[in-house]
Amino acid sequence: MTTVIETCRIPPPQGAAAELFLPLSFFDMMWLHFNTTRRLIFYNHPCSEAEFFNTIVPNLKHSLSLTLKHYLLVASNLLYPLDTDASKPVFRYISGDSVSLSIAASALDFEELVANHARESDQFYDLLPRMLKMAEEENYQIVPLISLQVTLFPARGICVGLSNHHSLSDGRSILGFMKAWAMINKSGDDVVFVSRNGDSLPVFERPICKDSSRIDGIYWKAIKQRPFKPASTHPLPTNRVRASFILRQSHIKTLKNLISSVRPNIDRVSTFVVAAAYVWTTLAKSLGPAEDEEEVLIIGADARGRQNALFNPPVPENYFGNCLGGGVARAEHRKLVAEDGFFAAAEAIVDEMKAKIYDEDEFLKSPENLLTEMPKYRNMRALSMTGSPKLDFTEADFGWGEAAKVEVLSLDGGYSMSLSNSGDGDLVVGMSLTKDEMEVFASMFATGLCM
Repeated sequence: MTTVIETCRIPPPQGAAAELFLPLSFFDMMWLHFNTTRRLIFYNHPCSEAEFFNTIVPNLKHSLSLTLKHYLLVASNLLYPLDTDASKPVFRYISGDSVSLSIAASALDFEELVANHARESDQFYDLLPRMLKMAEEENYQIVPLISLQVTLFPARGICVGLSNHHSLSDGRSILGFMKAWAMINKSGDDVVFVSRNGDSLPVFERPICKDSSRIDGIYWKAIKQRPFKPASTHPLPTNRVRASFILRQSHIKTLKNLISSVRPNIDRVSTFVVAAAYVWTTLAKSLGPAEDEEEVLIIGADARGRQNALFNPPVPENYFGNCLGGGVARAEHRKLVAEDGFFAAAEAIVDEMKAKIYDEDEFLKSPENLLTEMPKYRNMRALSMTGSPKLDFTEADFGWGEAAKVEVLSLDGGYSMSLSNSGDGDLVVGMSLTKDEMEVFASMFATGLCM
């Protein structure tokens, strides 16, 4: 159904920096054993095969090379030591390193792929690039960090797929890279990109504080105990279906008003709070009894530009890498599935955010505690989150307009949800569940909004 026509390697242009060596911070190390982050961005852009292969593809290759000049770390490799007692992992770019780009054409149903209803998850992986295999060099395993694929749906649209090792960066940094590539592709060179971002081009130096060495050492001591394996890009079969659910502005306003009237003691009720609380309680009810009496919601928070207990001054807004803090909201299963479960969930989320994120003296305080805290939730039903309405991949305009749809394939494992904008002010919630779970969840999601 999908045929890869070409796989090539795109290096930064001549004149780019010759090399880059960076140690991993604890922010990066914590993701070393995770699978890749996987996204697909769909564009409504009818074009012929001749236009695609003769014009669009050469432009994409050229603009990608120019983008890598400013995002050199994206073209680097992770060097993971064979002797973990003697060395620590580093990112390394040297002249000749490049990014894998695949060009493909697909006969899959474009309209079906960008729809919101439940669709088989496995079919989406045709549009996702595979990561290149690890190699060995002297005392290190050499791990490619990102792969890209551009797929044509003749006379219908284009999909840009990307897989990246999470140790490379979080979603905000990858979005910055994708928007830069799109802007450079649309304009034909990097002049506009540089003029608009001259004071905020990405910085790669790892953030350092007085405790950095100690914390990095603690993380490395714990993480190196596990064997290092290639990150999976195609966990097939997924045995999942994926669907998108719309929380309209009117829904969000109604949910906020409900909290204000029923639980006026709950303050700082944001769009994120009501969306997360609504999805969390809907999922708890649709999945049935939990093995443990408590459930958890894992909340991520971008630490860039935010006052915190670890870095003074804060990590700059244009930092490229991983820079996430957060918290874990906990609630008893019986409270989540009760009639007033939505309010209990909202209260638990707000309380955790006040304690661990909004409080500057607590945010990023003792990050090494995560190593002992996270295993506590291993046997609890956990809902994690990816993306944010503030991280809008639809804005990456390659010259084909804003994207029609973004699918986060990383949801295909455990219980997780994605949050993104719809383009008209509504909120899109992405879910990946088994077919039976999805049917119950979809019914409950719609019923709960009939108020």
